[in-house]
Amino acid sequence: MSAVLAPARMPQRTLSGRTVVVLHAHPDDEAIFTAATMHRLARRGARVVLVTATAGELGPVLRPLRRNETLPGRRRAELERSAAVLGVARLVLLGHRDSGMAGWTDNAHPYALAAAPVDRVAGRLAALCEQEGAEALVHYDPRGIYGHPDHVAVHRIGAAAAVRAGIPGYEATVAADRPRTRRPHLVDRAAGADVGWDGGGITTVVTADAADLRAKRRAMAAHRTQVPRDAVRRAGFAAAYGREWFRRTGGPGLLDSLF
Repeated sequence: MSAVLAPARMPQRTLSGRTVVVLHAHPDDEAIFTAATMHRLARRGARVVLVTATAGELGPVLRPLRRNETLPGRRRAELERSAAVLGVARLVLLGHRDSGMAGWTDNAHPYALAAAPVDRVAGRLAALCEQEGAEALVHYDPRGIYGHPDHVAVHRIGAAAAVRAGIPGYEATVAADRPRTRRPHLVDRAAGADVGWDGGGITTVVTADAADLRAKRRAMAAHRTQVPRDAVRRAGFAAAYGREWFRRTGGPGLLDSLF
């Protein structure tokens, strides 16, 4: 059965002195898939270390860039704003190149995350977890949530790093059988029906409270080049984005301490 982490109504035990490392593929993924969880952890006193693997060079540009501004530069600034909203204590950029969507020639670029040796990158990530004294590592499910090559790479790297570091892994996903809402989740817009994981394999569900939802909306809105304005309207936001889903590998860990 899934452990559903409901909004806190009573004072909760502090998580001060405890650390989680959260690995994502691109700037904006942290806001879309794990913002409420990261914000809840930081509110409870945990140290949240956000690791972003690429600069998202091949993402769309929904807002015009300024003169002489590059998309990687803008996306880094957006990521920094999002991280500040969510209470991230440390932001680490791995420096790989965006691989583009499945089937693009960019998948094979020598600096693309999808082409990077899993063992080498996992070793860097495991060393970071050990340096930080992390008790858990968040990454993606084996399908990369919706099949993006960089997301699949994040799963492989994260799974290997969690084993090396000897800590629980929490695979961010979405419930494939979740009720569909009037406002589609951004991942549904990107991939349609072939998204997420069967609910029976999900171990942990974080339900955002009002403060988490405000932070998640602000974090998503920070990614102005990537997130459409209609995705962060208040009406319907909680229904579309108020839950975050995880598959845990290993024993109970830091995310389970949220309830």
